[in-house]
Amino acid sequence: MEHFEVPRNLERLRTGSVSLGLLLGARFHERLYFDSERVKLVRRLVPAGSVDVVVANDALAVPLAVALRPRLGVHADLHEYAPRQGEDKIVWRLLIGPMMKWACRKYVTKADSVTTVAKGIAEEYAKVYGIPEPGVVKNASPYDPRFSPTPVKLPLRLVHAGAAGRSRRIEVMMEAVKRANEIKPGTATFDVVLVPGEQKYIDELTALADSIPNNAVRVLPPVSFDQIVPFLHGYDVGFYLCPPLNFNMRHALPNKLFEFVQARLALLIGPSTEMAGIVNQYGIGIVAEDFDAETSAKLLVAATAEEIAAMKQASHENAEILGAANESIIWAKAVKKLSGIA
Repeated sequence: MEHFEVPRNLERLRTGSVSLGLLLGARFHERLYFDSERVKLVRRLVPAGSVDVVVANDALAVPLAVALRPRLGVHADLHEYAPRQGEDKIVWRLLIGPMMKWACRKYVTKADSVTTVAKGIAEEYAKVYGIPEPGVVKNASPYDPRFSPTPVKLPLRLVHAGAAGRSRRIEVMMEAVKRANEIKPGTATFDVVLVPGEQKYIDELTALADSIPNNAVRVLPPVSFDQIVPFLHGYDVGFYLCPPLNFNMRHALPNKLFEFVQARLALLIGPSTEMAGIVNQYGIGIVAEDFDAETSAKLLVAATAEEIAAMKQASHENAEILGAANESIIWAKAVKKLSGIA
């Protein structure tokens, strides 16, 4: 089996002497895409018609996959809903969004099978682009049999791990823990582990954490991907309020939810449709009525150690069924079907 790796230093989109913004604004999507160094390299290394099946990783990989003309077909794994991924940012709406729509309208519709990460996103692809029955492959973490729930005692040990994106409103979760401890001292502690992002935002969060009494909230250095579940295992509750600022955030079903499960934690989340469905179905946590700090604070104050322990046990009992192996079967079936062996 041959392996070709595209060098990271090759440009993603062709710009030449003209600014990328001008070309995007002029909607020269075909030219930008197929004249990029990355796409041209792949087309040289993989001649059209030389492979049986191409699995395209995300929407912007699909035009290239279709251009390679695989003998048996293209499977598009679309992850999020690409046409509205950054719709809460005006520059994204004006420049990047139209290119995502171009890729979906002209090329994703030519894929022979499609998967995405959540039911609501699959339904939107079907409604807007007429893609028949996209499959759903949840962004699950591998099942880890090493762990069992740790004992629970007050204060509850809360944790959040993820990107330092301002749109995630991490400060609201910090304020919730602060408020819970004001209502009932000793209710909870909260550690925030941030993947490097906007440094100014990280500095703001660090300053906020430092201002909260009794070291109840801390911002910790990032943890390597392979160590995140072992690290999380030392906590009681995985905390994530995901404000519905755009379509994808409204339908979010992120990897961190499944990492919390593999770490055998209880969960505290906002009323995000996809996440709430999993949490309620398996009894692994608490779903707040809204995304406000005060609501989550009151839920933390009301939660008993026994209730949190029961939710951690439910995560333990369902960790295998919510593991990645059950999800990756869907990809394997799609490729087998294209190959004529299903």
